[in-house]
Amino acid sequence: MKITQQSTENTLTLSLDGELDASSSVVLDTELSKPEILHNHKVLVNCQKLNYISSAGLGVFISHLQRFQDAGVKLVFFNMQEKVHNVFEILGLDSLMTIVPSEAEATAI
Repeated sequence: MKITQQSTENTLTLSLDGELDASSSVVLDTELSKPEILHNHKVLVNCQKLNYISSAGLGVFISHLQRFQDAGVKLVFFNMQEKVHNVFEILGLDSLMTIVPSEAEATAI
């Protein structure tokens, strides 16, 4: 799993590349746990190159969701591959989390 970051005014975009499993979820958790991430109004997660997500990976997002909401930070997923989106959908996470098809829609939120 490779995570790249791009910061613009009040928005942090994380691009995930590879498989988000038990071992790589630690890296993501470390990134999302940084206090400065809450200085953004939005955290956009580009899932275009995310090939797989395990329950551990989902758990990382779920564990930070409330923290982000409490701080007024929007967490938005975009460019999600169908097989990854299906995992969110099967678990009902698509109703808890904001998932949009494109970056343009994510930035417009």
